[in-house]
Amino acid sequence: MRRRVVITGMGCVNPLGHDVESMWSALKEGKSGVAYTTIFDASNFPTKISAEVKDWDIGKVGEDPQEWKLRGRHTKFACGAAIQAVAQSGLKDGQLDPTRFGVYLGAGEGSQDFMAFSRMMTAALVPDGLDLAQFARTGLEILNPVAEIEQEPNMPSGYVAGLFNAQGPNLNCLTACAASSQAMGEATELIRRGDADVMLSGGAHSMIHPFGVTGFNLLTALSQSNDQPTKASRPFDRLRDGFVLGEGGAMVVLEELEHAKRRGAPIFGELMGYGTTADAYRITDIHPEGRGGIACMRMAISDAGLSPADIRYVNAHGTSTSVNDRVESLACKVVFGDRAMQTPVSSTKSMMGHLIAAAGVTEAIVCLLAIRDNVLPPTINYENPDPECDLDYVPNTARQARCDFALSNSFGFGGQNISLVMGRFTD
Repeated sequence: MRRRVVITGMGCVNPLGHDVESMWSALKEGKSGVAYTTIFDASNFPTKISAEVKDWDIGKVGEDPQEWKLRGRHTKFACGAAIQAVAQSGLKDGQLDPTRFGVYLGAGEGSQDFMAFSRMMTAALVPDGLDLAQFARTGLEILNPVAEIEQEPNMPSGYVAGLFNAQGPNLNCLTACAASSQAMGEATELIRRGDADVMLSGGAHSMIHPFGVTGFNLLTALSQSNDQPTKASRPFDRLRDGFVLGEGGAMVVLEELEHAKRRGAPIFGELMGYGTTADAYRITDIHPEGRGGIACMRMAISDAGLSPADIRYVNAHGTSTSVNDRVESLACKVVFGDRAMQTPVSSTKSMMGHLIAAAGVTEAIVCLLAIRDNVLPPTINYENPDPECDLDYVPNTARQARCDFALSNSFGFGGQNISLVMGRFTD
C-alpha cells in the first residue's frame, strides 16, 4: 500500500495575519490586507497598492532580529512560518532520525536592490555605451556581498533546515505562482516512496519592490485601482483589472501517517492527491481552453482516489486577471461537469493579494481549515457578474458547509499547473 501523508503542523506570516488562526479569522470576516505600498515609494508607479506584511519581525517567533538583519524578507517569512509549524506539530530533537527529515520549498527571491543597480548603471554610462569596469567598481563600493547572496531563492531552505537539524532531502523549486504547491506535491512523493518520513514544505516570497512592480506593470498584470485599495482584488468580477501583489510565507509539516501516529502527533488533514501539468503553450498566456488546468485537476482527483463529485470546495488560483479567471472557470466546468454550478469555488487572493511563490501553500492551509471548520471562505469584492464567470464563487460572505475534500489550484506564470487535494483525516 502507498504510504499516506498527513499534515501535523501549519504556520504562516502574511498580510492577513502573523499566524494561521489570525489569518483564518480575517478570511472568514472578509477582511482585506490591501493598502497603499509603504515598503518603497510607489507614488510614481502605475500601481501604488499592494498587500504587505505589517508590524511583524522575526522576533515574534523568538529569534534575535539583529542576527537576521541582513537576511531577506523571504527567508524571514519562511523561517517564521516554519517555527510555528514545527511547534504545532510537536516535533522534538530525538523523536526522529534527522536524515529522514527533509525540506522542500517553493521560495522566490528576496527584495531586489533596484536602486543600487540603477546607481551602478548611471555611474557606468559613457557616451559610446557602458563602462563595465566602472560598473563593477561602483558595485564593489555600494553593495553588501552578504546582503546580496541572502536574496537568492535557495537561502530559505538552507536556513529552515539549519533551524531544525533537518539533514534529509533539501530542495527548492521556483515555478512562479505554482512553486509552493509543487513543493508540497513533490515532498509528498518523497514520503510516499520512502525517501523521508517528515518534510517541512511550503514557500515564501516578496516581490513588493521597484523591480517586481515594474515588471508586472509592464505586463499590464497588476490592478491600477489605486483609489480603492481594498476593492482592487476582485476575482471573477466583470470589472476586474489585474491582481494585487502580496508577500509572505507559509509552511506545513508533512508526515508519514504511521510515523505521526507513533508519536501522538496532531493530524490536521491528509494530502491525498497531487496533479502537475504544463500548458506547453506560451510564456505569458495560459491555454485558452484550459487544457493544462483541466488535466491537472483531473490528475489530482484521480491520485486521491476520488471522483469530481466528492470535491466540496475549490480554492481557485483566482488571480483577478481577465484571462485567468475566465479560463479557470471554464476548466472547472469541464472537470466538474453537471456538478460545476453546485461546487463552491472561491479566491482568497481577493483578501490577501497574490503571494506569488507562497500562494499555493497558503491556500492549501486555507483548504485544511475549511475542512476542519466546515466553513468556506468568500471571494470578496464580487459585485458585477461576468457571463463568462458564472460559477458559485461564495460571494462576499463566508458560508457554513460540510467539506470533507477540497481542491487547491495553483497555475503558474509560464504554464505550470499544480492541483492538490486535501482531505479530512480518517483512520
